[in-house]
Amino acid sequence: IGRIPDAYFQAVGSGTGAIAAWENNMRLIDDGRFGTHKMKLFVSQNAPFTLMNDSFKADSRELLPITPDESRKASEVILAKVLSNRKPPYSLAGGLYDVLKASGGDMYLANNNDIMSWMMRFRNLEGYDLLPAACVAVTALAKAVEEGKVGKDDMIMLNCTGGGTLAAMSKGYVFKESDLELDPSTPSAEVIAKVKALFK
Repeated sequence: IGRIPDAYFQAVGSGTGAIAAWENNMRLIDDGRFGTHKMKLFVSQNAPFTLMNDSFKADSRELLPITPDESRKASEVILAKVLSNRKPPYSLAGGLYDVLKASGGDMYLANNNDIMSWMMRFRNLEGYDLLPAACVAVTALAKAVEEGKVGKDDMIMLNCTGGGTLAAMSKGYVFKESDLELDPSTPSAEVIAKVKALFK
């Protein structure tokens, strides 16, 4: 694309993907060929699992307290299960708190109704079905547009990893069963023999 995006949107469980995106932004600036622009990071969580969001909105570098029981109950409710992480790299130096502050970004929440709505709307608009976590990011983008935090001429990078499951099912694709399944207790010599047998 030749330049650094104005804004980056991603749903987060640990936040490592957003941290990596920010570090890449810094490398591009150091390279010197892509300008000195710092993109704003906008990350999002699936409510009611809102540990990082709640901590950031409270302007707390430290994660707010949450018990294992509270965490478990919240993770059972959310559609985007991959976004539940009770001990993300949020507080440490260079973690999510730091990169959000440095980028001038923000955090958003998407509830399960938001996710279902955007799963259908995205498929109708783009012809492609997204997984729940990706729809959390799409919800954040929609909210940021409504709030005027991104403009119509801004270059946006929307991280929509995962999708196409419904399209694959509708085309009659069949997922291949594994050729070999191993138990952790299988002796090494037996594992080697079974693997070699696959290539004969």
